Amino acid sequence: MSRLYITTTQNVPLFFTPASVGERMLGYLTDMLIKISYLVSMYYILKYTGIMKLVDMWDRWSEMAFYFVVMLPVIFYSLVSESLMEGRTFGKMLMKMRVVKIDGYQASFGDYFIRWIFRLVDIDMGAVAGLLSMLMSKHTQRLGDMAAGTAVVTEKSKYNISHTILMDVGDGYQPVFSRAQILRFSDNDMRIVKENMLEALKNRDSDLMARLCAKVESVLQAGNPLPSQQEYIAKVIADYNYYTGE
Repeated sequence: MSRLYITTTQNVPLFFTPASVGERMLGYLTDMLIKISYLVSMYYILKYTGIMKLVDMWDRWSEMAFYFVVMLPVIFYSLVSESLMEGRTFGKMLMKMRVVKIDGYQASFGDYFIRWIFRLVDIDMGAVAGLLSMLMSKHTQRLGDMAAGTAVVTEKSKYNISHTILMDVGDGYQPVFSRAQILRFSDNDMRIVKENMLEALKNRDSDLMARLCAKVESVLQAGNPLPSQQEYIAKVIADYNYYTGE
C-alpha cells in the first residue's frame, strides 16, 4: 500500500495511507444500504398513510415533482454528508475513512461538489470508470478525486494509546486549553503531532518545531502561552489526554 505524503500550508510534512479499493467498496455498499433503507421506509410510509394514492391523482408533472423531492436525500446524500462531516459519509465513518485534499488544504464544499458531480461517471454509469481509475491510480483515486485534487484515506491507526500519550496526567491536572479547542484534534492528529515533535527534538530541528507550533496554533486558534515551543506542544498533548481520558 502506497503512502500519501502531504505538506501542509505551514510546511509540516504529514503522511496518510490511502484507503484500499476493498475498503472504499465496503463504505459505498454501507451508504447504499442506508439509501435503500430510506427509500423502502418512504415507500411504506407513503403507501400506508394514503399519500401515494393521493399523489396518483395529480397531473404527471406534479407527481414527478413530488417524487423528485422524496428522492432528494438520496441524490444529495454524499454531498451533504461529506460537507457536514468533514469528508465522511456514514459508510466512510464505519470504515474509518475520510476525504482529504492532497495539497494540504482542508477540502471545501467545492471539492465535495466536484466529487459528487463525477459520481455520474465514476459510479452511476456502471461503476466501471470509477473502479478502473482506483485500480490504476497510485492513491486509489476515482476520477472525481483526481478532478477535485482529493484522496480518500484511512484513519485506522496501527498505534495503541501508549503511542499517543506523552505523559500521564493525574486527577489534579489543570489543562491550559479548553475542551472545544483540544477536541478539534483526532487521535490520529495527535499521534502525528507527537511524532513530529519527537522528530524535531531528536534531530534538534528548530525549524520543524516552529512549523509544528504554527500548525497547532492555527488549529487551536490560540497563541503559545508557555515559555518554549516544546512545552507548548507537550501541554497540548497532555491536555488532549486529559480531556479524552475523562
